[in-house]
Amino acid sequence: MYRIATKKELNPTVTQMEIEAPLVAKKAKPGQFIILRVNEDGERIPLTVAGTDPEKGTVKIIFQIVGATTELLNRKEQGEFIQDFAGPLGEPTHTEGIHKVCIVGGGVGCAIALPVAEEFRRLGAEVTSIIGFRSKDLLILEDEFRVCSDRLVVMTDDGSYARQGNVTVPLKEMLEAGETFDMIVTIGPLIMMKFVTLAAKPFGVPVTASMNPIMIDGTGMCGGCRISLVRDGKRITKFACVDGPDFNAYEIDFDEAMSRSRMYQEFERKAREETCSLFKKEVK
Repeated sequence: MYRIATKKELNPTVTQMEIEAPLVAKKAKPGQFIILRVNEDGERIPLTVAGTDPEKGTVKIIFQIVGATTELLNRKEQGEFIQDFAGPLGEPTHTEGIHKVCIVGGGVGCAIALPVAEEFRRLGAEVTSIIGFRSKDLLILEDEFRVCSDRLVVMTDDGSYARQGNVTVPLKEMLEAGETFDMIVTIGPLIMMKFVTLAAKPFGVPVTASMNPIMIDGTGMCGGCRISLVRDGKRITKFACVDGPDFNAYEIDFDEAMSRSRMYQEFERKAREETCSLFKKEVK
């Protein structure tokens, strides 16, 4: 059992927790993830490590409430326990030899992007961060990004805060103005990462995308997290849990990944509704 050390609501649909998991806290690096179960009968879900404190033995996770399991997790309070917390899993984000990086995060993906930006800053790289949200109400981690970024651009789709537009707008402006980066790291919705990749391609800047597909075991055995890459004209299958979650964005078949991601949306919605209904009945 793993104790919830802290719990904080970042916006109406996104929650941050610190979990007491000393061994994971000691080993985890930016870009890696864990798999947890809320209770003994619960499903296994992957969540990216959003930060660690090895001295306290805690691991930070940030999750969006979209399905039954995240609904159950969000019902847990500080001081309570979750069943399993396994990791770290996956490969850390490549940071060696990068002196100037652009981090492009969208929505709850910014929770994954933040520790990556912090690690680049720790290593002495020049960090430009572009973060985007649908509206001001969904904004998260702005202050944290300001601390670890040499330059920060905040975008909202509806213009309710900062600059209106999507994250590709300032990225294109920088590249067209002659700005150069050793690498662009993009983390967020698949459609966003696809268009970030398309925006960067004419300029030949390497782009790394962090993929977060459906996972079950986290060891490459189930095949649920397969990603299709196109390399030298050949189609290659990789598994996000063991080969990723970071991949060369120019090789990713984003259209296939988006199609696969939509397969369980209706199931997740119904499962969450049933879970909420169950809690309402228990309260009565």
